[in-house]
Amino acid sequence: MSQKIIMRTGEALVAGGPPGTAAEPEVVIGALDGPVGTALATLAGDQVKGHSRVFALLNTDVMVRPATLCVSKVTVEDPKYTNILMGTVQFAIANGVLDAVREGLLPRDQVNDLGIICSVWLAPTIVGVENLDHKVLFDIHREGMKKAIAKAMRNEPSIDWLLENQDRIVHKYYQMGLDGKI
Repeated sequence: MSQKIIMRTGEALVAGGPPGTAAEPEVVIGALDGPVGTALATLAGDQVKGHSRVFALLNTDVMVRPATLCVSKVTVEDPKYTNILMGTVQFAIANGVLDAVREGLLPRDQVNDLGIICSVWLAPTIVGVENLDHKVLFDIHREGMKKAIAKAMRNEPSIDWLLENQDRIVHKYYQMGLDGKI
């Protein structure tokens, strides 16, 4: 039996596809009988207009393990956006979770005892993308989810790395502001 996971956090950025397809999942992973389980149940039962919370599904009636709740970072108003988010992206997140179990990032013997909350980023501009390649969108979000889980479970980045690199890293949008591009 693996050590009990109380709470781990992680994030990832996977880009490189067409505009609007980048994935930026943020995850919280932990035992269902702890703070993550309480938060997951609270979020699932406290739906907010424009920010629906849904479980990661392979398809209708096929939820993945660990139970994974997808929470949109963007206010959802457009039916096309909803279908992309609750279709391609939700499916990608579900697959990323299963990839993480298959690769041993998440302990298989705890999948029924863990929960994951995933804050999902999908650019609002996605609805205007002509001929959206759903396979590319899927692949990017699947990779992003697995990467966020890996970073959470490995406690990455480490505090040593952060302290060593703090003065070398400049936030992209801060730099854009400095450059007068915002």
